[in-house]
Amino acid sequence: QVQLVESGGGLVQPGGSLRLSCAASTTFGSIVSINAMGWYRQAPGNQRELVASSTSDIGENYADSVKGRFTISRDNAKNTVYLQRNSLKPEDTAVYYCRADGVRLETRPGWFASWGQGTQVTVSS
Repeated sequence: QVQLVESGGGLVQPGGSLRLSCAASTTFGSIVSINAMGWYRQAPGNQRELVASSTSDIGENYADSVKGRFTISRDNAKNTVYLQRNSLKPEDTAVYYCRADGVRLETRPGWFASWGQGTQVTVSS
């Protein structure tokens, strides 16, 4: 019921910057609210891990490995979450996934959650 579309992945050199975007939408009327949106990543051979999250009542949370380099932000009017990534390192190479939790829809009762399809980010010279 909830679709997440990511954009902004690609190839970047070490030390470079890149911004990811993720827009949420639904075919069931409109989205009333989203409690939390976040970004996860999965490198080959590794488990999917939380990178950063933004929760309405808690605020922002970051993995230790990205603190000071990545910034998560939201545009609630557009149901969109961004991840600004600076000082990128080769170890940041992974597929990045967007996640939404606690989504309330106009025409459906209950709370929904969804994953994006993932976008590849490669940090290499």
